[in-house]
Amino acid sequence: MNIFGGNKDAKMWIDNVKEENGIKQCTVHAKFCEKQVPEKFWVRFAIPYVDCYSVWSPYLQQNKHIQPDWAPNVTYANLASSMPVHSVIARNGNNRITLAIDDAMTPTAIKTGVLEEDATIIVTFMFFTETTTAVDEYSATIRIDTRDIPFYDAVYDVVNWWENECGYTPLNVPEHAKLPMNSLWYSYHQQLTPECIIEEARLAKELGMESVIVDDGWQTDDNGRGYAFCGDWELCTNKIPDMRAVVDKVHELGVKIILWYSVPFVGKHSKAFYKFKDMLLCDNPDWVGYTELDPRYKEVRDYIIDVYKKSVTEWDLDGLKLDFIDSFRLKQSSIAPDNRRDYESLCEAIDRLMTDITIELKKIKPDILIEFRQSYVGPAIRKYGNMLRAADCPNDAISNRKRTLDLRLTSGNTAVHSDMLMWHKDDTPEAAMLQFANIIFSVPQVSVKLDTLGESHRKALKYYLSFWRKNADILMNGKLHLFDSAHDYSAAYAVLDKKAIHACYIDTVVNGKDYDELTVINASMNDSVIVKHCEGKGCTVVNCFGETISEGKIESAIAEIGIPLSGMVFIK
Repeated sequence: MNIFGGNKDAKMWIDNVKEENGIKQCTVHAKFCEKQVPEKFWVRFAIPYVDCYSVWSPYLQQNKHIQPDWAPNVTYANLASSMPVHSVIARNGNNRITLAIDDAMTPTAIKTGVLEEDATIIVTFMFFTETTTAVDEYSATIRIDTRDIPFYDAVYDVVNWWENECGYTPLNVPEHAKLPMNSLWYSYHQQLTPECIIEEARLAKELGMESVIVDDGWQTDDNGRGYAFCGDWELCTNKIPDMRAVVDKVHELGVKIILWYSVPFVGKHSKAFYKFKDMLLCDNPDWVGYTELDPRYKEVRDYIIDVYKKSVTEWDLDGLKLDFIDSFRLKQSSIAPDNRRDYESLCEAIDRLMTDITIELKKIKPDILIEFRQSYVGPAIRKYGNMLRAADCPNDAISNRKRTLDLRLTSGNTAVHSDMLMWHKDDTPEAAMLQFANIIFSVPQVSVKLDTLGESHRKALKYYLSFWRKNADILMNGKLHLFDSAHDYSAAYAVLDKKAIHACYIDTVVNGKDYDELTVINASMNDSVIVKHCEGKGCTVVNCFGETISEGKIESAIAEIGIPLSGMVFIK
């Protein structure tokens, strides 16, 4: 293990090496001759390419194949984007090596790639992969896990390490963060009215959803889906004359209400843009008409916090959807020093801003709901938010599956939410519920116009929501097992107290040997699933509406059971 790169005359070394039960930890140090903006440096070593099949990280959304060292798989991470964990996986799905860094705030990267000359995998830990503010010294602990265990168990242990040894204590998770929600983004975009918000909340409650998320559009007349009018966060009274009246009516229905904000954005048409024109991360709005505030100024942080405190207090909101914090980046003149700032480090300033937001809002509402979405979902973000949502993937069941399962691996007890479910009104209910079946191990968010939903779609959605709520303890608190991450997970199952729920996404055989109760959801393109070790047990097959279509007893050790698309079989 060697250190390379870095600033001229910097002293770099590795110490505190500990190795126990297949897990190695050591501390990487860099000490600079003077305070300066660090250049990239890296730690590198090699492992034999033996029983290696694929790679995994929450950053790698597309290619999970092992790449050559001249075009490696790279996991980039910083406070507001992804997290520093990266695995190489064996053919049987077990861990070959899982790599992690304790510092989830500084821009870092973990790389793996095959060296052609000797068939080894070159492992690289990189530090200061983006421009940061000046420092005079730096240290971080790296963790290397080579245990022969399921790869997801190695990842779970990294998450526990971040929580318990690295200081990233997660925010408490209120019960409502774990319940299905209705989002108005895909269904309405910026075309919001008081009537649609209240009616959607009413219909959502009838179907089994407990919160409504009012997204972008409440603050502007402009419906162009841009951010040139962000920054003042004043109610657009032409659309919604009285937000408190809307909130009160939603509360009368027994529904919580969450409001969207873009944390950093300030548009050229806002008063805030001119107020903070010399406290921006970019001197001029880009071609879409907005830029980002610089949280290293106390005035900026106080302004943002006061906006949120005022809205939660005056409008009695139950939560905030805080968006785009990954857009806080040093650019142009913001890299230069300014003695008006009380923070030099952008990461430290973001951390202070988000920590203070959480503290202040919890004073007003101890059970405040705070949502973030991929890619700002790492261990540091869990300190500020209790809902982590999959990144936008409208009507894309495969991406939603992949993203929610990745989030489940890395989010501990924080509530993991799907991207909002949507489908075309002319699609079949079976195909529509395929969207739901693919995110069954996360909290569902739904974003279709409920007031125009066809009867068959409504019936199927109501069944799936009722199934999810009835089985939420298994789905969300059971031990999650994943298969074939290289191909976006061919199957997954959660098990709790000898009860298991198994979702099949392609052809697979389900082993029911160890369970008193087994539910199998058919989200594959086949009209049957194969189960083994369930002989003598009864089985009931239902369609996507929850209607029984067959009942019987499993007679053989290996049995093929006919199940329609998005249907289920209950075996016990």
